[in-house]
Amino acid sequence: MENINYLYPFWGHEDLNPTNFLNLAISNGFKGIEINIPNNQVFESVFYESLNIKREENPNFICGLQQVFGVKKESPKEYFYKVLSRLGAIAHYKPNFINSHTGKDQYSFSDNCKIIDGIEEFSLKSGIPVYHEIHRGRFTFHSATTLKYLEVFPHLKLVGDLSHWCVVSESMLQDQEEIIEKVIPHIHHIHARVGFEQAPQVNNPFAPEWNEHLSFYLNWWQRIIDYHIKSKNITITPEFGPFPYMPQSPFDQKPLANQQELNKTMKITLEKYLKY
Repeated sequence: MENINYLYPFWGHEDLNPTNFLNLAISNGFKGIEINIPNNQVFESVFYESLNIKREENPNFICGLQQVFGVKKESPKEYFYKVLSRLGAIAHYKPNFINSHTGKDQYSFSDNCKIIDGIEEFSLKSGIPVYHEIHRGRFTFHSATTLKYLEVFPHLKLVGDLSHWCVVSESMLQDQEEIIEKVIPHIHHIHARVGFEQAPQVNNPFAPEWNEHLSFYLNWWQRIIDYHIKSKNITITPEFGPFPYMPQSPFDQKPLANQQELNKTMKITLEKYLKY
């Protein structure tokens, strides 16, 4: 599917150097990568050089960068300037887009709007699309409240990771069809991970006991594709993560499935399933 480009996640590959990671993504048939660049000068330097080499070899190679911060007690103003500083720093890599974990769920509507407004201004000035991820803990943590932000910012672009809303609502969103319909036009990038009512990731979405849950997600992803495919290319990152997203057995702490194999299998599954 030339209109659907699959990106390989760096998450779970922190043991690899940038060159090996990029080669791994390409060898597995992915058209690009998505990465939250580690705060490491050596890694950053090698990544910049390796990325440019890949782009010279293939000008269509896609690089999606992430803006993600851990939990820290800080005022909305402090957070605002930290985010803008980070966005300015990673613009250096000339990403195709930035996936921003924007705002905080405990910030007021007004404060989150100011943060969004600053990020949207950065996007406009830099020419780099910024997609705000649907995620717990961010301004997008809750489905209905996200609609209020979309009323203020009607052109806001989102990363579709509906697993988080499933956890927050403790449901498979069966009673939220109207909200999903309103959100789909704003989803410009998909995180293809299957969650359920109690966690953002099942142990293995291809196990028969998760068939019904997988069907929910396949349906949502197809509807996103149906809406956008005629006007733009769609990027999808299969995004099953390591522990703590990946459940593990007690005491020996072994993962219940192979994260990397899940992501590769999800790509193959979507290539067979998605239609346009």
